[in-house]
Amino acid sequence: MIDQIRSLPHEAGIYQYLDDKGRILYIGKAKNLSKRVKSYFNLTPVLSPKSTLSLRIQKMLSETVSLHYIIVENEHDALILENSLIKQLKPKYNILLRDDKTYPYLYVDLDDAYPRFELTRKIIKGKSIRYFGPFSVGARDILDSLYELLKLVQKKSCLKGKKRCLFYQMEQCLGPCELPVPRELYMQMVTQGIEWIKNKRKLIKELERKMGFYAEAERFEEALVLRDRIERIGKSEISSQIDLASTDDYDLFAIALNATRGCILRLFIREGKVASATHDFITITPYFSLDEAYERTIIGFYGNERPPIIAPILVAHTFESQEWVKEHLSSLFGKKASLEAPLRGKKKELIDLALNNADELLRSPQPGNGSLLLSIQELCGLETFPERIEVFDNSHHGGTATVGAMIVYEKESFDKKGYRSFHLHTHDEYGQMREMLTRRIEGFRENPPPDLWVLDGGETLRSLAIDLLHSNGIHLDVIAISKEKIDAKAHRAKGSAHDIIHTENHLLRLESSDKRLQFLQMLRDEAHRSAITFHKKTKLKSDQHSHLLSVHGISHAKIRKLIDYFGTFEAIENSDFQTLCELIGSKDAKNIQNFYRENLSK
Repeated sequence: MIDQIRSLPHEAGIYQYLDDKGRILYIGKAKNLSKRVKSYFNLTPVLSPKSTLSLRIQKMLSETVSLHYIIVENEHDALILENSLIKQLKPKYNILLRDDKTYPYLYVDLDDAYPRFELTRKIIKGKSIRYFGPFSVGARDILDSLYELLKLVQKKSCLKGKKRCLFYQMEQCLGPCELPVPRELYMQMVTQGIEWIKNKRKLIKELERKMGFYAEAERFEEALVLRDRIERIGKSEISSQIDLASTDDYDLFAIALNATRGCILRLFIREGKVASATHDFITITPYFSLDEAYERTIIGFYGNERPPIIAPILVAHTFESQEWVKEHLSSLFGKKASLEAPLRGKKKELIDLALNNADELLRSPQPGNGSLLLSIQELCGLETFPERIEVFDNSHHGGTATVGAMIVYEKESFDKKGYRSFHLHTHDEYGQMREMLTRRIEGFRENPPPDLWVLDGGETLRSLAIDLLHSNGIHLDVIAISKEKIDAKAHRAKGSAHDIIHTENHLLRLESSDKRLQFLQMLRDEAHRSAITFHKKTKLKSDQHSHLLSVHGISHAKIRKLIDYFGTFEAIENSDFQTLCELIGSKDAKNIQNFYRENLSK
């Protein structure tokens, strides 16, 4: 490795440190690869980490046995590539933050004859567009409230209709589609809407007034809807006595830490007032880096598109790659970005406000399962706190309609939006799991890996998952849970099943009353339920297709041949004639295409 370090190029790029199993430990970027990597090591008399480095970095280098690097054109490309690879490969010593979603804005085009408020995550073309946000929560609720409280044009299509509709009859619109509504009168409502967006406390008071009216009229369901909406709108509020005495905008990022957790707070100042805020908790591990946490937070927030509102950026602490991030944002914004850590004045007061709120959030109790997940981490020897867990299971019936399911558990609940289903082509359980996990690994680029995989199976499948991850250089904890065998049959009696937990170093047999076992069983059972549900739907559809195809003279053997090749009936339907001819002959190929034309287009 020492010869490789000495021969590194003096060019921009990213470098990867790998352990003795080929797993990537750390991914870094450099303006000059040679200078950056050499800054970690003493090259004489033997290769060793420099004593001036942090204990975290020294420990990482002590595990490093090889080095890979990729040359890029400039620092900007290095930053983008580094961020992408960290998400995809989840190195042990890098920080992976999951909150990289885009935040919505509200906007209104004041050039329209009768302007409407809309949601957007991108820049809308127009000279007189006003943006408000970004909003961490409650954007849709604010928008719905404006249309409920003000007689605005309710839908985009309303004005094109040229005729008053149901909204006019319900007294929710003035009917400018047909009536000569003075624009000045209409614009008064638009101005009122803008004021409520900028001062959500006033909007909440109006909603509370309407909620009281519904309650008095015993319209309790409508009152409950408003109650929940008020709660969501209020979640992004942070009260502040700071008066900037200006109409300045700022995007502010602050990270506060205690012994076990960190709180990332994002605060958005618009026209001198706190417009909205959002926060996330992160687990503090021995590998945690505050510098990297700031970099990931900012890069993740702005993404790869120019935001509708570009504001100066304030951070609570300086961080190592601050200039890199600033250059990247300047390229993204199309103008020079402002990024600073203020030490005095009104800006510093804003920083203190953010840090105080972050500290207060850290003092709040951890989620109910936080201690349980921590005990599972200790029990199973997991390197990462299992904040996000993916669980896999498969299902089939006599080798037909073979499917797999992945369910996701995060933040105290099942994340149904994260669930995935797989049509599988392999016939044995080992091959099915290999196929499913391989496809999931291929999706890490768009959907980063979790903290933990849980497999329904034994040590053979757990080892398979580890091998697949290692072959792709990915560092990820994996455990499996297998059913207890009694007289060679799986024993799954509810409340008394002694399932076995397979970890890297141990087989764990816990009492059936153990909360840790029960939690993992709950995850496994949800994955099993998801797989069975998808299997039933697939088999029903398969049986219907198979029956109809057989009526058209296609033998079951040929149907099986087609399924083995294409995987699903949808793929057969969309296949080209030539491929069908090669598989089963021109006569049957014509019958199949005629079948889909006649039956599925009806």
